[in-house]
Amino acid sequence: MVCLPKSRLNDFVRKTESKDENKQMKDKNLLFDRNCHVLYSKPCRKEIRAKIALHYPATERETVWEKVQRQYADFLSDWRTDLGGKKNFHNGVGGTYDCIAIMSYYTVCKAVTSFREIEEMEENLILPIFRRLRFVDCNKPLWRKLMYRAFVRAKRGCDKWHDYEMTVAPYENGKPIYYEFTACPAAEFAIKYGLTDIMPALCNVDYASMELLHARLVRMTTCVDGCRCDYAICGDQDPYAREHPEYRDEAGYRRNI
Repeated sequence: MVCLPKSRLNDFVRKTESKDENKQMKDKNLLFDRNCHVLYSKPCRKEIRAKIALHYPATERETVWEKVQRQYADFLSDWRTDLGGKKNFHNGVGGTYDCIAIMSYYTVCKAVTSFREIEEMEENLILPIFRRLRFVDCNKPLWRKLMYRAFVRAKRGCDKWHDYEMTVAPYENGKPIYYEFTACPAAEFAIKYGLTDIMPALCNVDYASMELLHARLVRMTTCVDGCRCDYAICGDQDPYAREHPEYRDEAGYRRNI
């Protein structure tokens, strides 16, 4: 048996790890058209790699991650090219392309991952910004009106890129804010590639985000299982929320009666 001094052993480990890092598929080397598509966000990359680390031994993790990367690039090679790239705010953290990356992870790791893990990944991407807005209280008319204006601004972005086809109902005092999508690129992608079973895990974050603003989302249908995704948003003390109790359907969607 050959014994190495601890310092020599540490040097050997560092060199080995360095060689492994050099073998990694670099994001910049992924082959897809960057003139019209974007790379998944750094937070999304971190989420996926963390889940891979939960399920695979260290010797397999880089291979699995590379499979996810290649799946992502392969998906984009046959995906619509009109979503605005980096100019479209929907393509940021937790947005359309991060959803595609998560679905790439799901495609590769379906045998080991779970519905709840996918749900957690999207929550970890979307919810941090809403946690910074905890001071918002949608039970108060001022905050409700400001939220309505934010949705009107969001519609202008949708009208520019035609990724989400959005309609916002006129504001009415004392009534929930209402808007709906009749087109959703994440839903379109899931339908195209047979991944609709995981869409509830990506959509349910809408409920959690509203709860952080002292609000409640009331939703009856989505673009995957219906012709639209509807959003009725009221304060969490509003009788409207109690009139429409929430449940989970057989597919895993949070929705309301």
